[in-house]
Order: sequence, then structure tokens, then C-alpha cells
Amino acid sequence: MASLKEIKTRITSVKSTKKITSAMKMIASSKLHKAQAAISNFLPYQAKLDAILTNLLSSDTSYDSPFTQTRDVKKVAIVAFASNSSLCGAYNANVVKEFNATYNKYKTLGKDNILIYPIGKKIADAVKKQGLVSQGDYKEMADKPSYVMVQDLAKDLIKKYIDREIDEVVLIYHHFISTGSQKLINADFLPFDLSHAQSDEAATKNTVQTDYILEPSKEEILESLIPTVLYSRLYAALLDANASEHAARTMAMQIASDNADELVQDLIIQYNKSRQQAVTNQLLDIIGGASALQG
Repeated sequence: MASLKEIKTRITSVKSTKKITSAMKMIASSKLHKAQAAISNFLPYQAKLDAILTNLLSSDTSYDSPFTQTRDVKKVAIVAFASNSSLCGAYNANVVKEFNATYNKYKTLGKDNILIYPIGKKIADAVKKQGLVSQGDYKEMADKPSYVMVQDLAKDLIKKYIDREIDEVVLIYHHFISTGSQKLINADFLPFDLSHAQSDEAATKNTVQTDYILEPSKEEILESLIPTVLYSRLYAALLDANASEHAARTMAMQIASDNADELVQDLIIQYNKSRQQAVTNQLLDIIGGASALQG
């Protein structure tokens, strides 16, 4: 059994750890509020913009856009969003696991035909560990979501897609639902999936008929709208991932603090039992010694 000094030292150590986890929880919670406000403000704009574009593209099949064409996938780009730091539960592990599954899905294309864009140090390290080559360093983007940086990345993906250097772009990120719930998303960024828009159109066919008056022309509008929607989609994914990271870290630090409390209580009970046993042993020694003197 551990000595009283060892138990007391461990209690002090656990209490110190709890102070650290509590402080980290407060920091993560503060960052979460800011990230949650950012994604809550941006998502309605992005969703409406996305709906307008998909409805425009699906309502008139005469417009032949490369962004809606389904090709034989010979080259693919995978954009995975993780964090730069750990202590956020299974957040990064889930991203790495989903990335590996997606990579294995396209593995038959050959290593050179799979372009990897790791957003965050943890996924970048995982990619490097597997001997894979990333297309750039995007660690700063993971900590400080920037529309300008997202726009540069989106422009690179769009150019490669139009030039047929890639035939499909896949996004892997966490969608923020609440502090205790984040959903891992694996979605196509390019080409556009119009099936969702068509199903929505069929569901509302008898209630609301979408009728757009376009000026100057549909072609000119789409040429301007499509890049804007792609920028907003990628930026929304980044904000989603950022909010999910802080939510996961808040929960992880809360659980760590709760576990520290439970461990301290268990150690205090163990300390009291050991102390009581030590006192009992001393009393028995005294009684035994007194009995020996009387004898």
C-alpha cells in the first residue's frame, strides 16, 4: 500500500492538473463562443447562396457548366480539416481515420493522382508519417480562419479542376451541431451535386415555383456566382471545423476536470483509510508494549 506521503503528493499533483484542465476549458469555451458566432452568422448566407446556384443550374440544362459535369475520376483532391494542437478528444483521430478511408478508396488511381490538402498540423503530420506528399502548408488557416486564404486555396482547386488536373474534390471536416455534438462530414466539393436541389424542387413543386428574372444574362451571372459559392462553401467548412475543434476541446477538458475531481475524492478516501490504519497500528503497538511491561 502507498505511504501517506505518496498519497498526499498524488492528491496535490491531481489538483494541479485539474487547475490546468479547468483553465484550458475556459480558454476553449471563450474561443468556441467566437467561432460559434462566426459560423452562425455565415451559414445562412452560404446556404442561401448555395440554394440559388443549385436551383439555377438544375432549372436549365441548356447551360453546360464544367462544374456540373460528372467525369471518370482519374485524379482526385482531398481537403481534410483538423487542428494544430491536441487535447480535443477524438477530434483529430476521427479526421485521420476518415482521411485514410477516403485515400484507400482512391488508392488504385496511384499516389501521384491523389492531391492532398491538409488543413491543420495534426492531419499534416499524419500525411507525412504515411510518406505522402501534401500540396502546401495550411497550418495557419486552421488556427485563424481567413477568407482570403480560403479564396486562394479555392482558386487553386478551381483552376486545377477546369484544367482537368483533377476530376473530383472531396472535403473532410466536422460539422458543428452543439458543444457536445459534432458530425464528421465527407462531401464532394467539385463537381456540384444537383440531386439535392432537384429533390427539393420536386418536394416544393406544388407549393412554390422558383422563378428568377436574370439580368444581364444567366451565363454572366453564373460565371460570377459559381466562384463565389465555391469560396463560401470552403470557408463555411473551415469555420465549421474551427468551431467543432473548440467544442471538442471544451468537452475534453470538462471531462478531464470531472475525472480529476473523482480521482481526488478516491485518493482522499484512500488517504483517510491509510491514516486510520496507521493510527490503529500505533495504538496496537502501544497496547502491546504496555501489556509486555505489565507481564
